[in-house]
Amino acid sequence: MDQAQIEVRVLSSLSQISAADWDSCACPEVVDGGRPFDPFTTHRFLLALEHSGSVGRGTGWQPQYLTAYLDGMLVAAAPMYAKSHSQGEYIFDHNWAHAYENAGGRYYPKLQIAVPFTPATGRRFLVRPGYEAMGMSALVQGAVQLAADNQVSSIHATFCTEDEALAGQQMGLMLRHSQQFHWLNDDYADFGGFLAALSSRKRKNIRKERAQANDFGGEVRTLSGDDLRREHWDAFWQFYQDTGSRKWGVPYLTRQFFDIAHETMAGDMALILAERDGHAIAGALNFIGRETLFGRYWGCTEHHACLHFELCYYRAIDFAIAEGLARVEAGAQGEHKLARGYLPTYTHSLHWVNDPGFADAIKKYLDAEAHAVGEEIEILTDYGPFRKSNPEEQQ
Repeated sequence: MDQAQIEVRVLSSLSQISAADWDSCACPEVVDGGRPFDPFTTHRFLLALEHSGSVGRGTGWQPQYLTAYLDGMLVAAAPMYAKSHSQGEYIFDHNWAHAYENAGGRYYPKLQIAVPFTPATGRRFLVRPGYEAMGMSALVQGAVQLAADNQVSSIHATFCTEDEALAGQQMGLMLRHSQQFHWLNDDYADFGGFLAALSSRKRKNIRKERAQANDFGGEVRTLSGDDLRREHWDAFWQFYQDTGSRKWGVPYLTRQFFDIAHETMAGDMALILAERDGHAIAGALNFIGRETLFGRYWGCTEHHACLHFELCYYRAIDFAIAEGLARVEAGAQGEHKLARGYLPTYTHSLHWVNDPGFADAIKKYLDAEAHAVGEEIEILTDYGPFRKSNPEEQQ
């Protein structure tokens, strides 16, 4: 097919495209009746960000959704935003911005192909099945042309899949490696099966932490779908505000986001609450994918020993095992996750920089960074909690 036949358009709102059209590229796998691989690029999630005011005017995330059409049919799309800062991305480029602006350049606005506030790996170049190569090429070329025409400094596609990363590198984009901690389900029958795979010392420590966590005087419940009630979001909003104010200064999501998500995404979420005397005192919000549980937000109004580990990590493992999910992604950063069975794994992003000299400097930096990340993953994996071949470790 002739690439010239493809028409690339920019949309300022997902209201300008139907959910069926967008999701035909974002999650075509749902035709079998199952879940999307992740819910974050679905029409319902991205529109909830818009309609709640979490993105848009005044947020520094201005929607510029890329769409590509062939003979009037949508064949590819990308969640793209014009950014006036580098907040809420989790692949950090603040030093790039400072260096470029100190040299007299203008780093912002930049174009970000990403899911706002969501450090979870997933497809960023959303392509209708059968149009993979053509669709991604059209999106990349469209983004680069848009940036060049508007003298935008750079394009960043963050937390893309490994396949997208390799394909983008072949197209001339710069590949960046980072790392997170993920838990992998080795066909465990239950949490005890997972514990049996750990060294004796780590196994005992987790049992001790779980006992401490569940000694707060109440109970822990996992709620999803019809079990979720509006009052649960009233409680969770307090937790989210507390965490947001400490980490970011201002919470990224608005209160309305949770109300909209309750209406349109209840089946995509698993809310784990610690309750005592009928009141929630802590909570962890997860999103459910086809193969992965994505841990997203945690907060509390009371602090109890190990309760964070229980709600965010151990209950997530319980849920993944029960639902037959292959992995748990527990969010960005956090070497403390290693001792809880979450191992280091690569994450990927793609970058294009308009200024040739600056691009060359970034490329050299990324080459050195990739080597350092690889070494760190190797070292951390060796320190993992799982049993070694040494018989003493299996007692």
